[in-house]
Amino acid sequence: MIETAIGIVGGAIVAIVITIVVEVLRRPKLRMRIATTGKATYPPGRPAATGQYINIDLVNEPLPWLFRWLLRDAALQCRGTVTFHNLDGQRYFSAAMPVRFVRSPEPVPMRIVLGGLSGALVDPLRLSLDSRIDLYPGESTPFDIAAKFDSEADCYAWSNLNYFSDPPWRHPDWRLPSGRYIVEVTILSNSAKCRGLFRLLNQGGPNDFRLENAMATDRALHPAAS
Repeated sequence: MIETAIGIVGGAIVAIVITIVVEVLRRPKLRMRIATTGKATYPPGRPAATGQYINIDLVNEPLPWLFRWLLRDAALQCRGTVTFHNLDGQRYFSAAMPVRFVRSPEPVPMRIVLGGLSGALVDPLRLSLDSRIDLYPGESTPFDIAAKFDSEADCYAWSNLNYFSDPPWRHPDWRLPSGRYIVEVTILSNSAKCRGLFRLLNQGGPNDFRLENAMATDRALHPAAS
């Protein structure tokens, strides 16, 4: 009887452990990596002739090949914030900037043309400061950090806020003069959290506007993002 009871209890414990391990493996696993700088040319009438955008890719890692039959869960409703800091760790902006995912629609009215008539269609779902995406295992999606236009020395932290600014795109509250900054990113989803730390360089020419991985001294100032 005792051996039977031990066998039943032991089997139950093993089943519970396996269930916990499977659930842990299936959770989304998010990480960040620096993306290629995006470049754009705009037609006349837009707020700039050219633009550069520095981005970060958000990745939902696939399961190791041995466990891919389990199917990792999607990271649903991913959203995030970005904070900008001087190299001494002090915040450059007092507020955190909401993340804008590059593939989400621009928060501007849709232009429509019907016959010889044209107009704007206002969609409340587009005109939002919030940007969210669902990210499936093995997939990645970029989000914006900062933008720079034409031959201007200043760049601007970039989010949906910039579409509502005056002047357009160049939000005065998010202006970053020439220099170097620490960028801390926090991404949240329904069941996962991810933090990243980078350096933003805005030091002159087009090739000097970029992101780099944070240095050890930066990580010492921001241990939660390391």
